[in-house]
Amino acid sequence: MSFILALDQGTTSSRAIVFDHAGGIVATAQKEFPQIFPKPGWVEHNPLDIWSTQAGVAAEVLQKAKLSAADIAAIGITNQRETTVVWDRETGQPVCNAIVWQDRRTAAICDSIRKRKLDRVIRRKTGLVVDAYFSATKVQWILEHVKGARARAKAGKLAFGTVDTWLVWNLSGGAVHVTDASNASRTMLYDIRKGDWDDELLKIFRVPRSMLPEVRSSSEIYAHTTLFGAPIPIAGIAGDQQAALFGQVCTKPGMVKNTYGTGCFMLMNTGTKPIASKNNLLTTVAWRIGRRTEYALEGSIFIAGAVVQWLRDGLGIIRTAADVEALAASVPDTHGVYLVPAFAGLGAPHWDQYARGVLVGLTRGTTSAHVARAALEGIALQVMDVLHAMQADAGITLRELRVDGGACANNLLMQLQADLLNCPVVRPQVAETTALGAAYLAGLAVGFWKSQADIARQWQADRRFKPSMKAASRKSLAAGWNKALGRAKGWESP
Repeated sequence: MSFILALDQGTTSSRAIVFDHAGGIVATAQKEFPQIFPKPGWVEHNPLDIWSTQAGVAAEVLQKAKLSAADIAAIGITNQRETTVVWDRETGQPVCNAIVWQDRRTAAICDSIRKRKLDRVIRRKTGLVVDAYFSATKVQWILEHVKGARARAKAGKLAFGTVDTWLVWNLSGGAVHVTDASNASRTMLYDIRKGDWDDELLKIFRVPRSMLPEVRSSSEIYAHTTLFGAPIPIAGIAGDQQAALFGQVCTKPGMVKNTYGTGCFMLMNTGTKPIASKNNLLTTVAWRIGRRTEYALEGSIFIAGAVVQWLRDGLGIIRTAADVEALAASVPDTHGVYLVPAFAGLGAPHWDQYARGVLVGLTRGTTSAHVARAALEGIALQVMDVLHAMQADAGITLRELRVDGGACANNLLMQLQADLLNCPVVRPQVAETTALGAAYLAGLAVGFWKSQADIARQWQADRRFKPSMKAASRKSLAAGWNKALGRAKGWESP
């Protein structure tokens, strides 16, 4: 049994990757699934699409690698976080579509919580800012709007889970209802210091405790699946950003990674002590291994790679996502154009759920190339805002930023990022660090890797991007960006 299978269930696609003992990729399979937008600001997935695509690519990747279930030592799971699934315990059928992390329908619930001054107690216990992003208001919405759901939940007939929980339920044939501490810490129902679901929070959001999964560590055997032939232990779970932090071997306090996916997520390992943010960042569980819980500061940016998808699908100015680099590089600057991609509101450090995207500074001379470059700058400028907040909270200056995710392959974006942060940006040889982190957690649980030190020796840099921008240019770009942010904020009326 010389391989680990990682299931990476993302916002727009499900992936499966087989890793060998050196942390190298043996084979990959990926399948996109439909995004559902019933109303402006609403984003849903069909949970059966999530499951069928994930099971499908898992079978496909084994076939590609010419492996059987007997060759797999363990399965690790990593997932889009906060996305909320509620299903019937007897039939295993979802009661409605999953409400995705990007969905803004519960903004009014968040407003009413702030009016009742309950946001402080929530912040203290969960480390989270009250926002429609997290799972608690989504569960509340489902119980209030799906016919008969509240009565069935009270009778113990419904189960709630984030995507990891939904996958383990299905992989185990409905035998196991679990999550790990990293995913639990994103629900707004979990006390991150006590390490348990919290009765006061459950009461605020009117969620019955009977719906909740059991919270386990991020690296242990939860169940076995027989779906691929022989039984395989499911032995690692972490939310995608925490998994990427682990895959980047940011296991010492002060180490930082940024993932460029659909959104952008920067995490700093803060060790065994949670740091309460004074700059609108989130305090979250990084992972729990054995009895040791480690924490992270996180800055969440809702739209990053998704802005490139929008250039492709919405505007039609590029044919494939990869084309954006050449188009953006065909001009030396944006010609004064700024694109604030607040399509789903603004995340850290602004937390404005009523912000919307703006494209400003347009003139007759503006071309699609300027818009493409402004889109890449808009990603890098959002990351700059988060890093400044993080350095202020932790009281340390960053030595390097480790990067991963699909868009880190874009050399122009990575150079812009190094220039705006005035700090080296380092891309690892294995860019699939989210899946790799899940593989590492699963492998540790079954003894495939002996220790975290064993894993740390595998990390290698692919390329370092060094800052080359003059301080005056950086200052000027930041000033224009702040003006553009001002136009985007509070666009929608509460």
